[in-house]
Amino acid sequence: MYGLKPVPFNLSPYPSWLRLARASLGRFKDADWRMLLLLWNSFLIAFSVLLPLINPLGSALVFLGLAGDAPPQVYRHLARRIAFNNIVFLAVIELLGAAILNFFGISLPIVQFSGGIVIAAMGWGVLNERNASANSKNKQEETDTRDDVRLRDLDEKAFYPFTFPITSGPGTLVGVLTITAHISDKVVSRNVLAHLGVFLAVVVLSVLVYFCYAYAPKITKAIPPNTAHGILRVVAFILLCIGVQIAWNGLAQLLATVVKS
Repeated sequence: MYGLKPVPFNLSPYPSWLRLARASLGRFKDADWRMLLLLWNSFLIAFSVLLPLINPLGSALVFLGLAGDAPPQVYRHLARRIAFNNIVFLAVIELLGAAILNFFGISLPIVQFSGGIVIAAMGWGVLNERNASANSKNKQEETDTRDDVRLRDLDEKAFYPFTFPITSGPGTLVGVLTITAHISDKVVSRNVLAHLGVFLAVVVLSVLVYFCYAYAPKITKAIPPNTAHGILRVVAFILLCIGVQIAWNGLAQLLATVVKS
């Protein structure tokens, strides 16, 4: 049209890393994209479910109340240990979740159905909370640790109660077990990628926990309570929908076995 000819796109003036990236993407097959989509899908599911359960901002309020008046370097040291403990703790639950279910003879549809109900109930409970600090108070009730924790034994409490149950409580464990049952696949490669997506979500959330805990005094003063409460309500609604979806998937499999029998 108008005597213009298409000009080929030449990558030679561009950096070598851009040419390498374009060449690598060109070699991607449909199967590779499906694997990446599976990894991304499992990451999004795990992140959406675990974010309101771990609730880095809400947990930071509890952590701030228990740690008390401490120097900034103490907060950073504790936050680093808690984040690392949280990654290891949830990774073990994720890897041993299937073994635990097999030991007790629990099928995956049952875990999906019951776990989905629990997750939906948690989302519904957060939606009906009256104030922004209600979720933090609920987490604080899960531990019987005294509020006047002294600086000398803060390091000893990095796992209990700071990691469990303040950061990752019983609800988080139920969420991880439910996600593990939901993403399990008979194909080994797909199963590994799905679990890798969950692990990456745990790592990202633990990094958020580190920043929220390390700078808890500054964050709690910078973010208005009403803003944090509104964000939590939106995430809680998403959690409610995810819980209903997971419960429906488990119920559909159970109903299918009844129809076949």
